[in-house]
Amino acid sequence: MTDRLVLASGSAIRQQLLRNAGVSFEVVVARVDEDAIRASLVAEGAGPRDIADALAEYKARRVAEKHPDALVIGCDQILEVNGKILSKPETPLQAREQLEALRNTRHQLLSAAVIYEDAKPVWRHTGMARLQMRQFSDAFMDDYIDRNWDSIRHSVGCYKLEEEGVRLFSRIEGDYFTILGLPLLEMLSYLTLRGTLTT
Repeated sequence: MTDRLVLASGSAIRQQLLRNAGVSFEVVVARVDEDAIRASLVAEGAGPRDIADALAEYKARRVAEKHPDALVIGCDQILEVNGKILSKPETPLQAREQLEALRNTRHQLLSAAVIYEDAKPVWRHTGMARLQMRQFSDAFMDDYIDRNWDSIRHSVGCYKLEEEGVRLFSRIEGDYFTILGLPLLEMLSYLTLRGTLTT
């Protein structure tokens, strides 16, 4: 049984969440074409939960193939609004289009994690949160994008709840860590039961 943990993600917030929890891990970024995989799954009629899980597993498997001696954590997050899945904005104009679609509307975030051991999946969980964006003015939206573009361009939905993005919301239902992109409590419980983390 191995206790070497590898996070197959370059996400700064996921790394910070694990470090804050006192978890020792390495980072090996999974090189996958997420957009192509997501588009293929959507074309096949897969739902948001299945897409998040499949992408998380794909990343874990890709890294586990090169690090079979480690526990490899793959993660992915999907934002779904009115039956449509959003991707990270590539331009400020796309950010504005996303915020217009989300404004005064409820959407859901699904954060999946899959753990591989001996190059096989041994654990998986997908958490879901529902978020209600408030009504805000076009002027506020434009100023918000101008102030925060360098940060929100890395975030689907164009917000980070741990930053100014929290001001966009009127109601949030769900786990905070799931919203940040990692079902942390469930994963820590598994690693503790497994004996990788001690209590």
